[in-house]
Amino acid sequence: MARVSNPFGFTRWPVTIISSVVYLAIGIALIIVHTTVPSPPSSPTPIHGINLTEAWLDLQLLTSSYRPYNSRRNDAVHDWLLKRIETIVKENDATAYIFEDNVSNLTFSSAGVVPSSGVSVYFEGTNIIVYVPGKEDDTSKWWQDPNGKPSTRNAVLVNAHYDSVSTGFGSTDDGVGVICVLQLLKYFTTPRNSPKNGLVLLLNNGEEDFLNGANVFSQHPMAKMVSSFLNLEGAGAGGRAALFRSTDEGVTKAYAHSKYPFGSSTSADGFNRGLVRSQTDYVVFNGKLGYRGLDLAFIGPRARYHTDQDDSRHTGKSSLWHMLSAAVATSEALTAASLRTDLDPNKVQGSRALWFDVFGQTFAILRSHSFFALSVSLLAAGPIILLITVALLYRADKFYLFSGARYAHHPHGDEKIKLYGWRGFFRFPLILLLACAAPVALAYLIFKENQYIAHSSEWAVWSMMTAAFIFVAWFFCRAADYGRPSSLTRAYGFSWMWGAWWVFLIVAVVFEEHLHLVGLYFVLIYAALVWLATWVAFLELFSLPKKSAYCQKLVGEDGSTPTQATSTSGHEDEEEHPTANEEDEPTERSGLLRRGYRREQQEHNSDTKESDGKSHSEAEPEWSKSQWSFLWLLQLLVLAPINVIIVGQIGLLLTEGLHQTGQDGSSMFLLYIMMAVCTILLFSPLVPILHRFTWHVPIFLLLVMIGTLAYNLTAFPFSMDNRLKLFFQQHVDLEGGNNTVYLMGVSPFTRHAVDYIPSAAGQEIKCTPAGPSNSSNVQRCSWSGIPPNVANPSSAHVRSAKETESWLTFNVTRLNVSDSDNSARFVLYGKNTRACKLVFDTTPIKSFHVKGQAAKDKRFAPVPEAGSQEIRLWSRTWGSAWTVYVSWDNASSEEEKAGTNGTMNGKVVCLWSDANKNGVIPAFDEAMHYVPDWVAITKGGDGLVEGYKQFKV
Repeated sequence: MARVSNPFGFTRWPVTIISSVVYLAIGIALIIVHTTVPSPPSSPTPIHGINLTEAWLDLQLLTSSYRPYNSRRNDAVHDWLLKRIETIVKENDATAYIFEDNVSNLTFSSAGVVPSSGVSVYFEGTNIIVYVPGKEDDTSKWWQDPNGKPSTRNAVLVNAHYDSVSTGFGSTDDGVGVICVLQLLKYFTTPRNSPKNGLVLLLNNGEEDFLNGANVFSQHPMAKMVSSFLNLEGAGAGGRAALFRSTDEGVTKAYAHSKYPFGSSTSADGFNRGLVRSQTDYVVFNGKLGYRGLDLAFIGPRARYHTDQDDSRHTGKSSLWHMLSAAVATSEALTAASLRTDLDPNKVQGSRALWFDVFGQTFAILRSHSFFALSVSLLAAGPIILLITVALLYRADKFYLFSGARYAHHPHGDEKIKLYGWRGFFRFPLILLLACAAPVALAYLIFKENQYIAHSSEWAVWSMMTAAFIFVAWFFCRAADYGRPSSLTRAYGFSWMWGAWWVFLIVAVVFEEHLHLVGLYFVLIYAALVWLATWVAFLELFSLPKKSAYCQKLVGEDGSTPTQATSTSGHEDEEEHPTANEEDEPTERSGLLRRGYRREQQEHNSDTKESDGKSHSEAEPEWSKSQWSFLWLLQLLVLAPINVIIVGQIGLLLTEGLHQTGQDGSSMFLLYIMMAVCTILLFSPLVPILHRFTWHVPIFLLLVMIGTLAYNLTAFPFSMDNRLKLFFQQHVDLEGGNNTVYLMGVSPFTRHAVDYIPSAAGQEIKCTPAGPSNSSNVQRCSWSGIPPNVANPSSAHVRSAKETESWLTFNVTRLNVSDSDNSARFVLYGKNTRACKLVFDTTPIKSFHVKGQAAKDKRFAPVPEAGSQEIRLWSRTWGSAWTVYVSWDNASSEEEKAGTNGTMNGKVVCLWSDANKNGVIPAFDEAMHYVPDWVAITKGGDGLVEGYKQFKV
């Protein structure tokens, strides 16, 4: 019976078992970390000053209904939060200043859908701000002076928004963040927990509509004393709260104090480049106000984001505790006096940081300039050390790499001894190319045939790509080893890898320096590990006999010419590249079982056999029998575990963040390609040793690949737990009384869902492309819907078109016409709403002014450089009217040809967003009730209902 003489030898069973165990153990541990949340402590008061039971009850109360800015419930939540804050401060008998900001307003602009145009905003805020003085803060009440300024700027801002979207309960977006702010107030006002530097707690209102609340905070006196910030957000419904953006290394170190750190700077690159189509208050605090800080948020599942499944039931106490514990540790570190100087925004910001967690327990941080220095050092020192090692091998006459043949002295003349040192040189890149083609081809196939399958079955996609890569690589590795065995496979394989990663590292350094990509840390780590594995492969060659001694031994043992030798004259040290026609080289005409090592076979038939019955000497040349082949295990342990931890984490984070964004119009092909690339990076270190795998694991993976491929091509991509989001909006012509209901989503599922809605039955359903380009898979389907009753929610229904006409009243007056300027005044009012807008269909406006607006802030341009096609108006009070003055340029040449002569056409629109009461927006209620269980309804705009009237001036 065959047996394994060395449990760590480079033989089939040890290689198969150990490699599989290493990958499975680390991979499973990583998946557990990414799919579970640390359990909350059993004690209701796990930290002095924190009450977890109270926090959970507050979350349930806060998220009992929808609370968009433009809803009555939003006002009730504002009042409830104010009372909770006052109660906490009173119970702790602490010094804290509470500001109910019902004064600040701001005009600013944001980029529009059309790149050449933009959107202008006028917003009146209702933020709640609490200032907890620090031990080293200015004790004077400087904010009471209209022109007052703090003597120091050391305060830490912790922000969350208390509004939700009109279609979601907002448990993670951003109920948990709000509750964390309340608990931070409780913590820092508890005796013995006073901060060294001041703490500004901001509960902003209006984040869901152009980040309005954070923008208007800039007008409050407390904004002047903030140095750094922690933004608490959410884009899912549960799971772990991830750190996905950071301004610099100094503030990132504060987050490292968290008990359960989680996240990678790679997510910042993806978010900053628009892979996820949403934004957070982070861009206001850092981009416009210059603060240094962190973005901490729940990142999935995104299918529940902005839907009725973003509730406390789907969130859980574990997720609440995960964010709360991180918020306490981070804010405490940020307020520490030792960080005061480092976090001064008036000075040059600290170095960019590259960071990641390790199994959700520890946190690694690398400065960008350290990344540069280490990368350049590896780029320079890595090749030099390898070249020195090669020189030493060559001097020791043990450099078998690239050795075709060697000449040895013989009494009858010099003999040519073939060493087969070139064999296996081209093997790794060719096999890797074929193996890489498998997941890439599958990515393209899945995208073409069932592109949204990753929405609900991302693990099936991962399994398919992993199985395909490993099986294809194993098949060709075994075929190559069977036909042309080589003992230098690992050395050549890792050398090729090092050469490739040396180039990748150069690219990564350039990208980090010029594009400020902070997710490229894995390239440095991967390249360093590959270099180490390559160096070990070179050191392993020192265990081989000297080439001269080996050749002389063969000649000395056989008095006649060896089968591998050919008589010649001289040239003792000459080495030749083998040719295809050498006697013992297998060719395409050779028998499959033929080998070029008959001499070694005869001499070593008694060698220890492997478990599959094939001796070591049958597979590799005789000179390799003294090789330290056990070093394969060191190479595996050097490269595989850290590689799986680093690349596996990136792959899982990318999948979690992107696998359900296709419904928003994002590219699913990009996701599949990223998964394919991560698969290649994860398992390419196995390729140099795959020829030693038994058939059991690869054949099992072949069956997995077949099964998952069939499933991924045929399964329905959505489910009750992973619903497809359809975006609802209803437009009402307030002059004609006609109304249109829109559902927007990916094709063909949107049209299929409309068929379930009773009021759409028998109507002509119009579906048109709605994406950013004609090639987009997003479509918008429309039909005549049930009239809404938003302006008179107490009445049973809308009785006439005349009634809807009174929902919005306005007048517009042309003020002057000149060669260089046109201007007009709008006065508009909407019933039961505090949000309206002006939409300009022709020439964009170049300036505007709202009566009562505050002085302009130079940090916020009211109108983009290209002008605005829209002005959005938000009031803090109900039933108020806006007076808006606008100006625009004279007609363009195209308009003059059309005879418009600088006239302005457009619409006056008012928005209604309150869906808490059934019957107010019956078309929305109908969609929520009748669509299939694999569909979720979410908002299609700031208003669920938009009522409009045309104007021309």
